[in-house]
Amino acid sequence: MEQNEHYFYVLLCQDGSYYAGYTNNLGRRIRMHNEGKGAKYTRGRGPVKLIYSKSYSTKSEALKAEYAFKQLARAKKEKFLTRELGEEIATTKEL
Repeated sequence: MEQNEHYFYVLLCQDGSYYAGYTNNLGRRIRMHNEGKGAKYTRGRGPVKLIYSKSYSTKSEALKAEYAFKQLARAKKEKFLTRELGEEIATTKEL
């Protein structure tokens, strides 16, 4: 039986906002966002930069992680990302 990977990911948009999403093909999904074919939210906010991703064994787990992240206030999202990445978060100046 083939095992699929499920990803929760966070993008940094050109305007400094975050976009959180789910995919089972991370590379293709990032390309779609940067081509303007991804989520409506990221259209006009590109280019986007992948700043965080985590693989899960089930779609349900990845979607729960995405939902939990989206419920956080901006400051708590930044704390989460700093803690997970072990570094300061990239800024739009680096895009």
